[in-house]
Amino acid sequence: MAQHTITMIPGEGTGPEICEAVRMVIDGSGVDIKWEYEEIGLDCLEKHGTLLPDKTIQSVAKNKVALKGPTTTPVGTGHKSANVTLRKVFDLYANVRPAKLIPVVKRPWDHIDILNFRENTEDCYA
Repeated sequence: MAQHTITMIPGEGTGPEICEAVRMVIDGSGVDIKWEYEEIGLDCLEKHGTLLPDKTIQSVAKNKVALKGPTTTPVGTGHKSANVTLRKVFDLYANVRPAKLIPVVKRPWDHIDILNFRENTEDCYA
């Protein structure tokens, strides 16, 4: 099986803990993943003068897949949200959230899966 490279962007707050738990689950699946860790958020602002370094954007562009934890945008400082910047740079116009029913839980609508589509570049996301 071919090795895949994923950009890991742990973020802030609970982000590193969440991303580490997800990494452990993925690694436990047996899929051959190389993790490329990158930075985002307030720590980057202090270190590099930006919430979203070019190096992080380049890593996501190269690998075409990323796992990103939560980030903080400083309020009232004139900084653009790193999340909004990522959405615009990569033209992530749709937020797709699939919901599949758990087979062992019986309901009258067992044959239904739900896909929630939310527009990512307008309204409260912009």
